[in-house]
Amino acid sequence: MGRDALPVPAGPDLDRPDAHAVFVTQWYVPGRAEGTRLLDEIAGAWRAAAPPDGLLSFHAYLSTGADTVLTYVQAREADAFRPFVRSLRGAARAEPVEYRLRRGVVLASSPRPPGCAVVASFDVDGAERQDRIIESIVGALDGAPGDQHRGMLSAHFHTSTDGSRVLNYARWTDDGAHEAFLAGATRRATLRATGATPGVRPIGFKRYHLHHSIDLGRPRAGHDGSTP
Repeated sequence: MGRDALPVPAGPDLDRPDAHAVFVTQWYVPGRAEGTRLLDEIAGAWRAAAPPDGLLSFHAYLSTGADTVLTYVQAREADAFRPFVRSLRGAARAEPVEYRLRRGVVLASSPRPPGCAVVASFDVDGAERQDRIIESIVGALDGAPGDQHRGMLSAHFHTSTDGSRVLNYARWTDDGAHEAFLAGATRRATLRATGATPGVRPIGFKRYHLHHSIDLGRPRAGHDGSTP
């Protein structure tokens, strides 16, 4: 069966009320072949090891530039994650950054799953700056006409538990919509908002496509929603 014939995974349910913690891990890779191999290795380790009940979902992505692999894990119980990961082998043992979802903004709806996710990160000086940059970006989005961010479905802002990071996970209808946004006025407004906030340093963003999706709250026999 070809890739186009497979069901398209929707990605994580970012608003699920039982997801009390989020763990994000990134690896740099030299190209698509190595990125795909690493994705398959990590996802295979998760499937084979039977994660504990405190973990809810696992999603794994390759950047469109084929230089970064990212995993996004939701947990009901934060303490369940690290002991499980440390029991794995190879790259799957990598230490993540632990986040809490702070705020979500839904901008549009679509009958189809998101075509891509854009993950932007910020280095910040403490919890007060985390809150300030989130409010600044949300304000820029709220104040922009809808045609200036057409195709942007939602933006979900996460704060690291150590106060040093903010992560924005944005869902888009497709790559083209995000590329158009980068050239538009709303993008410039968000850049001004981040540049005008002391104690905030943008790290950058990457656009990702979903490759593996495991819902840990359901039986894993049969097809689990993964793409090859």
